[in-house]
Amino acid sequence: LSESGVPQLVQLMIWDYAADIDVEGKVQLIEKYRRCGFSKVWFASAFKGATGVNQSLTLIGHHLRNHLEWLQVASRSPPEVLEGIALTGWQRYDHFSVLCELLPVAIPSLAVCLQALKNGGYSERVKENVEKLLGMSNLEIDTFMR
Repeated sequence: LSESGVPQLVQLMIWDYAADIDVEGKVQLIEKYRRCGFSKVWFASAFKGATGVNQSLTLIGHHLRNHLEWLQVASRSPPEVLEGIALTGWQRYDHFSVLCELLPVAIPSLAVCLQALKNGGYSERVKENVEKLLGMSNLEIDTFMR
């Protein structure tokens, strides 16, 4: 891979939507790619659409935990290696599947995930900020909001 010249032409994106990603494994993967010559990597998370093909409502807690795990990976990686994070929001699993988790029901999840990334974690202050931004009285993280 090093000799191919590819590391000078592209930046890698490491995808993982799980709520319990292997942080140490991701750190080791980043180091492996750095040894091959890749100077930058991207992370890819999901704020919706990655928990089930028939999912209608977004479970914010799952996606929040995913982002908190990515923050751990970032904190344990050399600061100059992370180019950014792409927050994906899948609408369907493939072209033959029905739509899942339409954007309007996932906006609270998007707001929570963005605020958690911006603030380096999740706290009561972050929760209150999201509630204020969205005009909500009680943001629910671990139940399906309607």
